[in-house]
Amino acid sequence: MLEVDAVTKWFDTPSGRLTVLREVSFSLPAGRRLVVMGPSGSGKSTLLSIVGAIDAPSSGVVRLDGEPVLKGSVDEQATFRNHNVGFVFQEHRLLDACTALDNVLLPVLASSSVSTADVARARELLERVGLGARLGHFPSQLSGGERQRVAVARAIMLRPRLVVADEPTGQLDPVTARELAGILGELSAEGQCRLLAVTHADAVAESLLADGRGQVARLVDGRLAIG
Repeated sequence: MLEVDAVTKWFDTPSGRLTVLREVSFSLPAGRRLVVMGPSGSGKSTLLSIVGAIDAPSSGVVRLDGEPVLKGSVDEQATFRNHNVGFVFQEHRLLDACTALDNVLLPVLASSSVSTADVARARELLERVGLGARLGHFPSQLSGGERQRVAVARAIMLRPRLVVADEPTGQLDPVTARELAGILGELSAEGQCRLLAVTHADAVAESLLADGRGQVARLVDGRLAIG
């Protein structure tokens, strides 16, 4: 279970304290999805950063299977994220000097050497996202939609317990966006991971939740309302 318990986040500014999240709470079992929608500046990206163990809340706690996501040293936190959290951002964040296959294998390289089984899984994932014929292509040789498909495969590579997706289709045309959302939802369901996604597009939310394994939440003025 992913548990977000009364998470609040504020920033001290020259004009006073700015509260971005206000006692946000929800739970997300394995294999389920929550799609967060809301206006720009409502705190969606901040929420994903906290749930994904990139940032710390000002108060409250995030637990994954009973354990706080932020604990230990900086290196231990990085190791935790690498093995337990998959990230998909609006920008693909691929390494330009690496092929599609190498980019998918990057999470493995962060902590160990690459095995034959790792290469086979990376190939399989790229085939699943429709890039079986593009394994050796570099990001500059791929379209925007193809680069995002590589990013999705990379996020799923280590079978994470949680995937966070911050506007993963924000720079794609509507048709490609829906296709990518469907792929992301399908792969997360197969891996029984939890998926927390942010989007502005109703059609993308519908694609992510097409199989009925999740729900939509609205984040407005720092407060989350589910359903």
